[in-house]
Amino acid sequence: MRFDATSPAHWRKSRHCGPNGTCVEVARLRSPGDGAGIAIRDAAHGENGPVLAFGDSEWLAFMTEARAGGFDLP
Repeated sequence: MRFDATSPAHWRKSRHCGPNGTCVEVARLRSPGDGAGIAIRDAAHGENGPVLAFGDSEWLAFMTEARAGGFDLP
């Protein structure tokens, strides 16, 4: 899915962010055709770091699996 890079993203830090800034930031994105998605990045790298972007259905599947403990270590 392609996202509109011209509109600025409003980044929010996780409420679990530590005092040294080691946390994740998320932003809601718009895509051409009124689609939407989520972007995540490492707050320590800020604007210069890589960004992972997911469509809404991909993000929902990830969050559902994470809440179910699907990524927990044995």
